[in-house]
Amino acid sequence: MTGGGPDTTSPGAPRVAPLPPSERDDDVARLLAATLPGADRPLGDLNLFATFARHPSLFRSWLRLGAALLDGLLPARDRELLILRTAFRCRCAYEWDHHVRIGRGAGIDVEGIGRIVAGPDVGGWDPHEAALLRLVDELHDTATVTDATWNELARRYDDAEMIEALFVVGEYQMLAFALNAARVARDTPRGGPPPADLPW
Repeated sequence: MTGGGPDTTSPGAPRVAPLPPSERDDDVARLLAATLPGADRPLGDLNLFATFARHPSLFRSWLRLGAALLDGLLPARDRELLILRTAFRCRCAYEWDHHVRIGRGAGIDVEGIGRIVAGPDVGGWDPHEAALLRLVDELHDTATVTDATWNELARRYDDAEMIEALFVVGEYQMLAFALNAARVARDTPRGGPPPADLPW
């Protein structure tokens, strides 16, 4: 199954500009000065966070949800399979850029990244991994999950982990919608090459 939706590779100028330092109150400035584990710069240097900080109360609540999911019950590799398939299906360049890097750190190699694009039916996945990708596709396409996919994941996950998997897909699909629609610009890696070509 291929990605759907508009081509967001060259979306044009941002519809919502990142909040500049001169317009950040003390609370927002403190939040944007924080650094995520493994990151090479503070949140405020990334277009995602600086843009959504224009709605401070929502931004604070969303940060708590995102942190809970990134440090949740699911193994990091499983979580990143869910996020990367969601980014691909939503054609969200911003999400894809950052989670390819995070996914590599969680043990997804270059071949695995390619298989995420190819989908759950390509060879090389074990049944659990294929079901993770299928979960994304089913939620994306039908807003629910088949018994076959649910039961395969439930062989390994307890109820709390099943709920978290659903929330991960929902959170990153919601985020993709916001990033794509607001035309949040891709970040240029600090001291590195420009973002890689996208797989759509």
